[in-house]
Formats: sequence, C-alpha cells, structure tokens
Amino acid sequence: MRTLLTLALASVSLFAETTTWKIDQNHSAASFGVKHMMVSTVRGTMGKVTGTVVCDSADVSKSAVNAEIDVTGLSTQNENRDKHLKSGDFFDVEKFPKMTFQSTKIWKAGSGLKMAGNLTMHGVTKEVVFDVDGPSPAIAGQGGSKRSGASATAKINRKDFGLTWNRALEAGGVTVGDEVAITLDVEMTSGGPAAKQ
Repeated sequence: MRTLLTLALASVSLFAETTTWKIDQNHSAASFGVKHMMVSTVRGTMGKVTGTVVCDSADVSKSAVNAEIDVTGLSTQNENRDKHLKSGDFFDVEKFPKMTFQSTKIWKAGSGLKMAGNLTMHGVTKEVVFDVDGPSPAIAGQGGSKRSGASATAKINRKDFGLTWNRALEAGGVTVGDEVAITLDVEMTSGGPAAKQ
C-alpha cells in the first residue's frame, strides 16, 4: 500500500509542474488582418515577439503570459502602405514603438483555452480575450532545452485603441475596416539555450 502511495505521489509531482518558458523571437510571429475597401483583407506582420510564458500543468489558472511586440517592424509587403500605417494616422511608431500584453486570467474552454489580458497599443490599454490553441507537448531541443508552441487569436476594434483614421468611399463605405483579427504564433524554449537558427 505504501509503495502504491509513493508511486502515486511521484506521478503527481512529475506531471504537476510549473515551467517558465522564454518566447523564441526567431520562431514566433504576430500577424493581423483588416478589411480594405470592404471587399478584401489586407494581412501583415509586426516585428519581433519577445516575453515569457509560465505554464502550470496542474492548474492552468495559475499560468501567465507576458509579451512585447515590436511595432516598428510592421510589414504588409507594400512600402507606401507600411509608411502610412507607421505614421501618426495609425500606429505612430515614433511615439509608440511597442505593443505589450499581460494576461490576467487563463481558463479551459472546450478542447482549448481562453486567455484574457491587458493589451496596450498606441498608448491605450484595453482588455482582450484570446482563443488559445496549445501549448503543444514539449519536445527536446538543442543544448538540452525543451520546446513547445501555441497559437492565440482575437478580434479587436482598432478605434478602441485610438486608431481612428479612415476615408469615405464615393460608392459608400470606408477604406479601412474597424475590426482587426490578431494572431500570435509563438515557439517557446525552456531549460537550455534557445536555438539561434
């Protein structure tokens, strides 16, 4: 009986662990999509994503995410459009070069997770709720490290963050949609040096 109890406790301690992961900026990305002229979707990426993720396998509510995104690296594969997006009409990257996200609550929802937190963009902080797919099972990385990944998606209204520029179309409607879809794809490392490639 004592042997069975010892094995049970060992099993719990093995799987119920808290791990702090570092976001690998070389294999992570923040992307967005927004309607253009109400007929198509323009997609783009931000600059490097950095930060930490604390995963508690026994109690997901004790997990936490702290991330920073470089807005100056914004790209939609169109130089003129990128300059406009980086200007005072939109992100105003000279004044606000970074976006940050700090989670306040994480909970199970169906087969996935939900994550609420404070998103700060363009000098404005609002609560945003992400749908999370992951984290994936950890695998062995280089130099004794462990690796895992996760994706998070959300939709925001850009006007809530002070990004209000628009232009009316002659036929009706506007040039830029208000709703913006956000996707965060992160690869995380723990327990060893992050890979440089």
